Formats: sequence, structure tokens, C-alpha cells
Amino acid sequence: MKVLVTGGCGFIGSNFIRHVFAAREGWKIVNLDLLTYAGNPDNLADIAADARYAFVHGDIADAAAVDGAAARGVDAIVHFAAESHVDRSIEGAAPFIRTNVAGTLTLLDAARRIGIGRYLQISTDEVYGALELDDPRSFREVDPLLPNSPYAASKAGADLLARSFHRTHGLPVIITRCSNNYGPYQFPEKFIPLMIVRGFEKKPMPIYGDGLYVRDWIHVEDHCRALLAVLERGTPGEIYNVGGRTELPNMEVAGRILKHLGLPPTLTEHVPDRRGHDRRYSVDDTKTRETLGWAPEWDFEKGLAATIAWYRENEPWWRRITSGDYLVERRSAVPPGR
Repeated sequence: MKVLVTGGCGFIGSNFIRHVFAAREGWKIVNLDLLTYAGNPDNLADIAADARYAFVHGDIADAAAVDGAAARGVDAIVHFAAESHVDRSIEGAAPFIRTNVAGTLTLLDAARRIGIGRYLQISTDEVYGALELDDPRSFREVDPLLPNSPYAASKAGADLLARSFHRTHGLPVIITRCSNNYGPYQFPEKFIPLMIVRGFEKKPMPIYGDGLYVRDWIHVEDHCRALLAVLERGTPGEIYNVGGRTELPNMEVAGRILKHLGLPPTLTEHVPDRRGHDRRYSVDDTKTRETLGWAPEWDFEKGLAATIAWYRENEPWWRRITSGDYLVERRSAVPPGR
């Protein structure tokens, strides 16, 4: 199979490409990525020269770029590319609408023109909205979409467009909605790598509000295994939730990181809360587990320890990001396409 992956230089996309090459001999990947601030070619430096891999520098909102990448004989599209940081969406929503909604529409149009065999829309549990801490429920695939941030609203819009193309045009669309990921190559503005890097530097760890906001955590490798299962065995028109069944408040996650690093709990620092902050996310992934035979393999404590070790062993990678050097270098060198 040849797969067009959008946003493959990002955190989850790069881990997915690496997982596919390890799990499926003979598969090929075309990676279409605009290389925005969060798209880092260093994430795939170890496979850049692999004959199975081709990089295309382009924007998913540019029909010509999408057509050029899709024309390489791809059998499936796995769509990761997105603006994804909630805080940035609060400060300015326009880039999120352009990339996440208009870009998805451009990709769907291209998929319909070439008669793609599979289209996998990678979404987020944030489209469901939020639950209260004492609510016994977890969101199911049939629950309504009630997004609370501009980022989540843009992803919900993309999901609905994708669904409409299945219903109207018969496009073989499958949607996945995953909980919070962690693991190697995650951009340091996200919660867990930010806490790790601040801990390495013995700087205060910023915690929004009371720190009791609950997220369900899943290791990125487990997410990628689920995505491959959905791509191969999922039913077009269906939605599949993917979760880690590890719900923890932010303060506890920060505390566990401090414990791993041998640092005092006083290193955390409460900062003004995010506007419209969702209290709790939780997804019911029973459907994915029972119909596809998937389940997470990473225990959170072991996964967190492995993630901390990865950031410790790959300090040059995150140093180049936190210093901004990777962006300076990118202006004069874009990875070659094939």
C-alpha cells in the first residue's frame, strides 16, 4: 500500500510513519507537510533517506500541492495536518479555520477526484466538549459535538465535512477521535514535554488554575497501533474513539514527573487559568477494542519514565526547538522531495 500522510513531520504523524515502516514491510509513504512551527523535519531524520519514503513540501489548503502529492499513486490518505494548540486558537482562530476546515475540504475534494480507497480523518476527543469531574460517563462515538475552544470547533467542522463526503459522495471516510497523547518527538509547548523540559532546567512548571483539569493519557505508539488497525480493518462511515483509560489531573501528572526527576513538588507554579478551560475529557473506546481487537500496551508510569528518558537522551532535539534554531535553519534548507 502507498499512503499519503498529511502533517507527517508533526508529533503523531512522524510516529505513525515510523510505526508503519516497522510494522508493514513494503508499504510506502508520501508525506505532505507545510512545515509550520510544529512540523519538524528532524522528527523523521532517521528515515529521510529510506526508499519507501517521499517528502512533499506543501500546504493542504493548496489544491495544486494536494493534487501533486495525491497523484503519486496513493491508495489511502491519513490526515493528521492541523493547527492543534488550544492557547494559540484562543489568541487567533483564523489559521485554525484555514488549515483545519478549508484544508480538510481541499483534501476531501482531491480524494474524491482520484477515487481514494481509504480516507482516515484524525480528530480529537475535544470535539465532544467537556465532562464534570463527578460525571460517571465517558464520551461515545454517537454523542453530539459540543466543542468549547476555537481549535476544537475547527476540528469538529473538519469531522462533519468528512462525514458529509462519505454520506453524499460515498467517499470511504473513517474518523478517529483520540485522547491526549504523550511520547517521543512531542513539541515542547504541550503539557508533558513542557513539564519535562522545565524540570530538566529546574524552572517552575506552570499549572493552569487549580491544576485539577483531568485528561486521559495514551502513549503515542498505542495511538499509532490503533490508527493502523482502523486504516486496515475499520468500516467506512464509522467513528472510532481511542483512549488510554488513564485519567489524571494535571497536578498529578506534574507531580509524577517531578518524582521521576527527583525534584520537590514546590517547583510547580499556578498561573492564570486558560479561558474556557475544559474540566475533563474522557472517551469510551469499547467499540475500537471490541471490533478491531486493539488495546493499549503502554502502562502510563512506564510510558512516562520512557518519555522522560527519551527527552533526556535527545536534548539537542528539544534545545534546537526551544532556542528557535530549527526555524532559522529551515529558512535556508527544506528537506528534498522525491
